[in-house]
Amino acid sequence: MLSTGKMFSNVQGAAEVLRGGGLVAFPTETVYGLGADAENPAAVARIFAVKGRPADHPLIVHIATPDQILHWAREIPTMAWHLARRYWPGPLTLILRRASCVPDIVTGGQDTVGLRVPDHPLALALLKVFGGGIAAPSANRFGRVSPTTAAHVREELGDAMDLILDGGPCHVGIESTILDLSGHQPRLLRPGAITLAEIEAVLKQPIAQPGNEAPRVPGMLRSHYAPKTPVCLIPPAYLKAEVRWHLGQGQRVAVLSRIALLLPDACLWKGMPDYPAGWARELYARLRALDVQCFDYILIEAPPIGADWQAVRDRLERAASAHPISSPRSSRGISAPFGEVGDHSVN
Repeated sequence: MLSTGKMFSNVQGAAEVLRGGGLVAFPTETVYGLGADAENPAAVARIFAVKGRPADHPLIVHIATPDQILHWAREIPTMAWHLARRYWPGPLTLILRRASCVPDIVTGGQDTVGLRVPDHPLALALLKVFGGGIAAPSANRFGRVSPTTAAHVREELGDAMDLILDGGPCHVGIESTILDLSGHQPRLLRPGAITLAEIEAVLKQPIAQPGNEAPRVPGMLRSHYAPKTPVCLIPPAYLKAEVRWHLGQGQRVAVLSRIALLLPDACLWKGMPDYPAGWARELYARLRALDVQCFDYILIEAPPIGADWQAVRDRLERAASAHPISSPRSSRGISAPFGEVGDHSVN
């Protein structure tokens, strides 16, 4: 981390870049964001160009304090204030009816806007000095693995942005929970570190799942968060057999699993934590590191089924959907644990 004085100096410079219509990559507790002045359509357009992001994919607007909701949204329900008081700063994005100041390019032409207050000192300092909202998706090419360090941003985007603020590794590691409050009933649109059960406990009511009429939000395509190397999710009981099958085909494979495996030299094993927050924190960095090592496949032990693992499973399923393949275990009667290539399409 930067010293306090150095951090302030960099934040001041970053705020000037944003005011001039530039792009700043900055850390949050979830992943690094690629930010622009949310009220400057030309600056926001640069985000879409740099990422190769489709124009109908809305962005999340990062704000410094919960009271700034009043500038960005209208028809704000009481439950939004309850959740903001409980979870902001934090990895929760609220979808609300947009105010007139929000440009169409930020919302993908929808009547809703996503808002959150990030839980990172550098992000909060930048937002305070800048004084406005920062529209920011993850700082990577569209559909690829999100960055959790400044080095990841440099490796993938190079000089495409005007400035990178280095705040160290992200401590959550996967994108925020997205909750839609724009309709009659709250709906969970994307799972994250803040779980469905936690939200229901605050609101004291059940949360619906997204339907066809749900707003488009980031990260909900069937294929997303994917390395270039094909990813396969394997039930724990079949992991060793799957490794042997791939090696028998002359393929180089890497394995991510909670269980320790003794493997041949042609296979690289990396242990993963035995709890969901640890998986989330390490997942993207591990995928990025393996993606540059010329493996034919990355085999990942399917995590347990349960509410606590929902967000990790969501990211893994979408990563595995990027390279649809005929699984070798299908010929042996081994089924996927939770539909790793199932349909998750929302937009």
